[in-house]
This record gives sequence, structure tokens and C-alpha cells, in this order.
Amino acid sequence: MKVYTGGGDKGKTSLFSGERVPKHHIRIEAYGDLDELNSILGAVAAYLPEGERAVQQDFEGIQSNLFLAGAWLATTPGSSATAYLTALPASVSKDLEKRIDALSEVLPVLKEFILPGGQPVAAWSHVARTVCRRCERKLTSLIEAGDEESAELAAIQVYLNRLSDYLFVLARYLNQVLGTADKTWKK
Repeated sequence: MKVYTGGGDKGKTSLFSGERVPKHHIRIEAYGDLDELNSILGAVAAYLPEGERAVQQDFEGIQSNLFLAGAWLATTPGSSATAYLTALPASVSKDLEKRIDALSEVLPVLKEFILPGGQPVAAWSHVARTVCRRCERKLTSLIEAGDEESAELAAIQVYLNRLSDYLFVLARYLNQVLGTADKTWKK
């Protein structure tokens, strides 16, 4: 299979469900943002400190979930292609909550706003968090633009909201593991 097809040379691309749409279509932007987030997470995972097996396992699941979410966003609701997709289970958001709680247990209580930064891997976790928030915003725009209220998109929306919280806590956790204190915002 060739990577290049030439099919997009005139500014259109195909959805998983077969329709051709402009490359700037809100649906393409939405799953493109998820792809960007997944790529950043791959970079963060590559720089995780040794011994952080639980976080590495988190990332493996998260990246797989984002790939599935992208497939849903690349498919027009109601099309026959949805029969090939599995729904993102609600349990994945609950799993993130458990991991947030576990990481938070070893962190000092947050009493002030913190600035993104610290160790490079933590700083990139903050970047991932902001891209995740953009994914949320784009998804809500897609839902609103198409009046697409579906259980699948609602589950993805909850998951992204939880994931951004996880990435915030992870950044703090990674800084602590690597011996760097949170930098607080000074008014």
C-alpha cells in the first residue's frame, strides 16, 4: 500500500465512511487535532522517566482510545461504517479518574495557580493538556454545527475532559518525580 495516493491534491479528503469533504471541514479539523494530541503523547511517552511503568501503560491505553475516538470523528453519524467501530466505553473515563487520584496522592495540595513548565517531559505534558482542551472545543463545535448528539461523541467529550485533567496532574507528578517544584503564578 502506498502512502501517497494523490486523492487529496485538490483540497479534499475521504472520511472513513466514504464521503469526500474539504480538508478544512470541521470534522477533519476535529480528528486532526486528536491526531496532533496523540503525536504529542507519543513524544511525552518517549521521555517518561525510567520506572514509570504505570504511566507508560496509561499512555498505551490513552493513545489507543484517541485512535478510536478519531475513527468516530472521521465517520459520518448514521453511516454504515459505524458498524465497524466499537464505542468508547464509559469505563475509560472512570479509569482516568482513578489514575488522577493515584497520582494526586503523592502530590502536595494545590493552593495556587501553577505555571506550565519544569522538567521537559512535564512541560510537554502541559502542551498535551492544552491541545487536549482544543480537541474538546473542536468536538463541541462539531456537535453543535451538525446537531450530532450521539452517545459515542458524548463519551468522547467526557473522555477528553478527563484526559486534560489527567495531563495536568501528570505534569505535576513528573516534575515531582524528577525533583522540580511547581512554579506558582505570582500576581
